[in-house]
Amino acid sequence: MESIREASQRIARISAHLQPPNSQTEESCVLKRADCRAKGGAPGFKVAILGAAGGIGQPLAMLMKMNPLVSVLHLYDVVNTPGVTADIGHMDTGAVVRGFLGQPQLENALTGMDLVIIPAGVPRKPGMTRDDLFNINAGIVRTLCEGIAKCCPNAIVNLISNPVNSTVPIAAEVFKKAGTYDPKRLLGVTMLDVVRANTFVAEVLGLHPKEVDVPVVGGHAGVTILPLLSQVKPPSSFTPEETENLTKRIQDGGTEVVQAKAGAGSATLSMAYAAVKFADACLRGLRGDAGVVECAFVASEVTELPFFATKVRLGRRGAEEVYQLGPLNEYERVGLERAKKELAESIQKGVSFIRK
Repeated sequence: MESIREASQRIARISAHLQPPNSQTEESCVLKRADCRAKGGAPGFKVAILGAAGGIGQPLAMLMKMNPLVSVLHLYDVVNTPGVTADIGHMDTGAVVRGFLGQPQLENALTGMDLVIIPAGVPRKPGMTRDDLFNINAGIVRTLCEGIAKCCPNAIVNLISNPVNSTVPIAAEVFKKAGTYDPKRLLGVTMLDVVRANTFVAEVLGLHPKEVDVPVVGGHAGVTILPLLSQVKPPSSFTPEETENLTKRIQDGGTEVVQAKAGAGSATLSMAYAAVKFADACLRGLRGDAGVVECAFVASEVTELPFFATKVRLGRRGAEEVYQLGPLNEYERVGLERAKKELAESIQKGVSFIRK
C-alpha cells in the first residue's frame, strides 16, 4: 500500500508541473501545483518581488530566479503577473516561482518571506523629476508596506520605488504605526549610483569596472547623490575637471537614460542588475557571510538627518553596522552640505505623507 501511495504522489507532482492550473486540476491533484517544488531545488531563502511585471520587475525577477540562494520566488503585481510567472517559471534553476495578481493576493504573496524587493510604481518620463513621481508612488509604497507589516514583519525590505529619499521614510512611518519597525531591516536601494560610479570611473582610469570601488553617499536623486572620489579604490587622483564631470554624470545618470530612451522609459535593465547585486548581498548577509558591505539609504546617525546613504555591513538582521563617511576633501564637503539640504526636505515630505 505504501508503494502505491508514493507512486500516486509522484504522479501527482509530475502532473501538477505539466498541466496548466485550473479549478478542476487543483481540486483533483493529491498535491496542488502551488505546493510542488522542482526536483533538485536547493534550500535557500524566500524572496518576494512587488511590482514584478514592470520594466524593472521583469528583468529583476529573471535574475533572481537565477540566484542559487533563492529557493522560493513570489512575483506580485496588479497586472500581467500570470504571464511573467509562467515565462520565468520555465527557467531550469532551483527556485520555485509563484505568481500573485492584485490586491486580494498581496497577503499570500508576502506570507513567510525572508526578503521583499519593491520596484513597484510608475517610471520617470522625459521632463519628470523623481519628485514628480511622489504622489503616485507614495500611495503604492504605503499599501505594500502595510501588507509587509502584517504578513512578514521580520523580512528585510529592499525599497527601489522612487523617490527613494521619500519612500524610505514613508515605509518607516508605516512600520512604526504598525509597531513592527526595525531600522536595520529597511534599506533604500542606491546600488545603481554605485554601479554607475564604478563604470564611469573605470572608463576614466582605463580599468575593468570590477576593479573599481566608489563609495556613493547621501541619497538617490540629483545633488543628493555624492560620489566620494577621494576614497576610490584603487587609490586614484582626479583633476578638478574630471571630478566635476564624473560627479555630474553620476548624479545625472538616470536622466541620461530617460533622455536616451526618448519617452520609452527610464533605467530598467541597469536598475534590475543593481537591485539583484544588492539583493544578493542581503541574502549573503542573511546566510551569515562575513564582511558583506554595500552602500544603502538607511536610518542613520552619521549626519543630523534621520536617513542617509553610506556603506553598511549586512548581516542576519539587515544593516547591522552603518559606517561613517571618512575623510572628505573640500569639493565633497561642499557637496555634502548641498546634498543634506535637499535630503532634509525629501525626508520630511515622506514623513508628512503618513502623519498628515
